[in-house]
Amino acid sequence: MSDSGHSQPSMYVPGRSRRRRWMDQGPPGNLNLSEPGRERDPMLRDREQDKWDGNDDNSAYTMQKTPIILAKPTAERPKTAVSAPPVLEKPIVLMKAREEGKPAAEGASLTPTAATTAKVEKEGQRPTQPVYQIQNRGMAAAAANAGGNLDPVVGQAKLLPPQKMKHSIKLVDEYMNWCDSAIEFLLDQTDVLVVGILGSQGTGKSTMMSLLSANSPDDDQRSYVFRMQSQEVRERAGNQTSGIDFFISQERIIFLDTQPMLSPAILDHLINNDRKLPPEYNLPHTYVEMQSLQIAAFLFTVCHVVIVVQDWFTDFNLYRFLQTAEMLKPSTPSPSHESSGSSGGDDGIEYYPHIVFLQNKAKREDFCPRSLKQMNLVVDKLMFHSQLHYKGTVSMLDCNIFPGLSYDFLESKVNLFLIPTMENDTDETVSKSGSGGNAAPPLLLPGYKGHPSFHTMISKLRSQMMSMSRPQLSHTILTEKNWFHYAARIWDGVKKSSALSEYSRLLG
Repeated sequence: MSDSGHSQPSMYVPGRSRRRRWMDQGPPGNLNLSEPGRERDPMLRDREQDKWDGNDDNSAYTMQKTPIILAKPTAERPKTAVSAPPVLEKPIVLMKAREEGKPAAEGASLTPTAATTAKVEKEGQRPTQPVYQIQNRGMAAAAANAGGNLDPVVGQAKLLPPQKMKHSIKLVDEYMNWCDSAIEFLLDQTDVLVVGILGSQGTGKSTMMSLLSANSPDDDQRSYVFRMQSQEVRERAGNQTSGIDFFISQERIIFLDTQPMLSPAILDHLINNDRKLPPEYNLPHTYVEMQSLQIAAFLFTVCHVVIVVQDWFTDFNLYRFLQTAEMLKPSTPSPSHESSGSSGGDDGIEYYPHIVFLQNKAKREDFCPRSLKQMNLVVDKLMFHSQLHYKGTVSMLDCNIFPGLSYDFLESKVNLFLIPTMENDTDETVSKSGSGGNAAPPLLLPGYKGHPSFHTMISKLRSQMMSMSRPQLSHTILTEKNWFHYAARIWDGVKKSSALSEYSRLLG
């Protein structure tokens, strides 16, 4: 006992059994109360008194437990936290670009970046922002060949614009053989327009195609994409184009320039040079006519628009030739007969292109409204039984060069367009103004022509040609490259056509 009169245990042992045994024995007799720190602690005295009074509710004070932090009651929690647990973003899985000819399951793989992202989120860390990777089809094969690392130069080359053509190339050579060089300039896109041209010798076919495709009347004629007749060729009455020439513009319009139809220059070349004819042809003129029919039938099958050029109105033999080529035209291949260009399904829809009659080197009287109406009526009568689309596509009344005429003035609405003679207006004006001697030449206006200028009419024709519809050439949608392979099959079918062979036999 100390001076204060309070008893104090000598040691402290946690546990229920030790406390119960301590309480049964009563307070110890000899207690060491000489410790200075115990005497000054009032809390220990209160706890010991509670033990002897039998109140064991505060016995938990003698045990050291880990503090427990209780959450808020359910009623006080926010509704969003109670309704749905926090949702983490799903792992970002980057798929490898699918290669050509392989299914999606084989071409898909988890990149190292995606594996790292999934691993970080699996460990409970904060999900990262989505990472997207864009790869072009076909780049996966290039990356695999390069050991998994794609060359930046190769990737940049995929984004470059298509190669621009500077001049035409051969699609069919002078021996009527197919050429494969044009495939390098074609793309895998379906928005393409194919324009072909037919006409007699010297009517200006190559000039018109150059001006419609990439050149301007002010350009040097030696820079035209389709080569024009040189002075030497013109003097010996020869032809410049042989076979079929190919050119594609930046507007993705394919232009096909052809050799002259029924050309006397080609016949003269066959006779004078003793060229050996194919075994199925006996006479040179039969071979020349069959060449022209093959080219025309080919254009009627693979072109959206076929321009028929004349330099005088009109040659009835040309219309007879067009109707013969339409009769011998290959049928549109059905989906089940795509391999043959000359055989098609009878239940399918037959395809026919748009025909535009271009009157080149037109004179002043040809632009008279009465003459224009008569020419439309003549063409309508000659093409009345044809299934070619020769109406409602190109019109002179859409050019605003006849402001006093209504659209119903031309009843037939034939695709007829007039182009005046190509001339240099600057040289003519200078020659007139230079006749005044030493005096200052007066300012002269250009002479009256009775029609718009050559530049204006070419611009009007180009605008109408580029705005024409682009229907399907076959029962399936064709890209530029698919069109090339389709045209190759059609050309092979035309050369092996039984109808053309029978017609050639009847010609003798």
